[in-house]
Amino acid sequence: MRFTGLLVTAAIAFAQTRHIGHLRQLTNGGQNAEAYWSPDGKRLVFQSTRPPHECDQIFTMNADGSDQKLVSTGKGRTTCAYFLKDNKHIVYGSTHEGGDKCPPPADRSKGYVWAVYPSYDIFLATDAGKILKKLTDAPGYDAEATVNFKTGRIIYTSMASGDLDLWSMKPDGSAKTRITTKAGYDGGAVYSRDGKKLVWRANHPGTPELMDRYRALLKDNLTTPMKMEIIVADADGENERQLTNFNCASFAPSFSPDGKKIIFASNKHNCDGRKFELFLMNSDGSGLEQVTDFGGFSSFPEFSPDGKRLVFSSDKDAKSRYEFNIFVADWSW
Repeated sequence: MRFTGLLVTAAIAFAQTRHIGHLRQLTNGGQNAEAYWSPDGKRLVFQSTRPPHECDQIFTMNADGSDQKLVSTGKGRTTCAYFLKDNKHIVYGSTHEGGDKCPPPADRSKGYVWAVYPSYDIFLATDAGKILKKLTDAPGYDAEATVNFKTGRIIYTSMASGDLDLWSMKPDGSAKTRITTKAGYDGGAVYSRDGKKLVWRANHPGTPELMDRYRALLKDNLTTPMKMEIIVADADGENERQLTNFNCASFAPSFSPDGKKIIFASNKHNCDGRKFELFLMNSDGSGLEQVTDFGGFSSFPEFSPDGKRLVFSSDKDAKSRYEFNIFVADWSW
């Protein structure tokens, strides 16, 4: 299967800011998200729901959108793939050991919730898709893995403690270390490029009533994503600090290459809405500025290794309600 990248220019009324230009659409149809760079900046790994697959599978492609390849098993549901520092391997979360079929969707009778499938585990594979090792085996959810290209450490979210905490491990699955201990959801974490800091999204319920709801949902392998804040800490979890206080859904943070900025997605202009834009702030939470104003859903931003490009997912120019595509743009500071 091969797709060609589509050039999108300002002439097609794409709301560009002073930061982004020369925008290119890399996928064309389906639900494509969470695209992350290879260490050399030449490829991307991402998750996509597209025929014949009924739920997310992992693909790689060149940075121009060409040569899109399935690299997961095609079974179960997958999430959150990332290259290792050697540029030859990937890690990703998958439910395929729990069954070939897609696990059932989250029970929306309980509100807008995410499923944290207990059959998720993290796997190490070659970039061609050959699974080499299962890295997690604790009961319950293990997923949301990202890798620091300098140290090789993997940061991920796990139910190993009985709560949704951040854990780190080596690329072979050894030396697992619990990073967060506060009650509530901690996930979507990434390291700074030097491996000294972490940034992630969190829902730490602030009242007994909210904590009771969080725990009740977790018993059903569910969590709610609509009240998330951005948290930063040292790589070992020390000096944790909450950077946002929007009481909305802020998520998908990542550092600029120099570690001085954090880019993330939020619906801060309408906390109950589906409009998510990209925002940029200093790593101490100051200097907030809005990067995009596309009017729909844009998220999962990540700077290229050289800091000259930004990749993200958006429903810009979508032809159906649930279509999301991968875009890449040149970045100007």
